Amino acid sequence: MKKILPLFSYVFHPIFIPVMATLFYLFYNGNDFVSQEKLFVFFQVVIVTVFIPVLAFLLLRATGNMDSIMASKISQRKIPLVLHCFLLILLVRKSITIDRYPELHFFLLGALLSTILALILLFTNIKASLHMIAISSLTVFIIELSMHLQIQNTFIIATLILLNGFVASSRLEMKAHTNNELILGFILGAIPQLLLLVLWL
Repeated sequence: MKKILPLFSYVFHPIFIPVMATLFYLFYNGNDFVSQEKLFVFFQVVIVTVFIPVLAFLLLRATGNMDSIMASKISQRKIPLVLHCFLLILLVRKSITIDRYPELHFFLLGALLSTILALILLFTNIKASLHMIAISSLTVFIIELSMHLQIQNTFIIATLILLNGFVASSRLEMKAHTNNELILGFILGAIPQLLLLVLWL
């Protein structure tokens, strides 16, 4: 099990979570969009939240500003989080708009708030688990989306709740975070999604 646990840190890395949320959103709202629009939305999110951050990581690593995709040091997290904020702002203002994709818009807006809070905490030398921020925000979003669309989704929600535990265990196994950092990450991911719920549920 100890050999398997680190895989959860890579499979559920924070840069993949917006794409996962987008897939869930497009699947549940499948009747509202044509296939071409689904692909357009999906590839926009992939390019902005995965492709660009990976290129930025390679650049930062080449310049000696990052040594790992996990960004374990506080000093190495600031630039990626600032970039992530700008990319999320780009998405919610230009692509995933409130009038066309309200649920996904508010998920990304919640992710932006979580990222800003995590960034602010870095300047006080407090490190929250970005993995827990990501997986908890996805879990709350899927629960909210199921409520909003009145879909029975017990299996997926239960699986996501279990994945929160596996991701947390993975981070502990890799000695990347303390228990407090994991709890803080969970709170920072879940609370913004819950606060924004009233705007679209």
